[in-house]
Amino acid sequence: MTDHPSTYKAENTNREGIQWDDRATLHRTGDGDGVLDDAKSLRSGTFAELIEHVMLMPEGERANYYIEKAGDREFHTEEIASLSRRDDFPRS
Repeated sequence: MTDHPSTYKAENTNREGIQWDDRATLHRTGDGDGVLDDAKSLRSGTFAELIEHVMLMPEGERANYYIEKAGDREFHTEEIASLSRRDDFPRS
């Protein structure tokens, strides 16, 4: 996974594009964030795995969840759906 840069010469630590293999967690919308945010996650995996997981949910349930990626960046329903349609999205 790409969220831990190299400590040896720090080469190739900033890759272009979306890092599909970054660590990410799935959360229920409105779970309150806070200090125990990681403990409230429902699932963890790569960014691509969690996008695929959300897209397998019934469309009406997707808005109840969001993905949090390295750097506390949150991705919600519309953005998740948009990312899943990209040509470079790694499909299983």
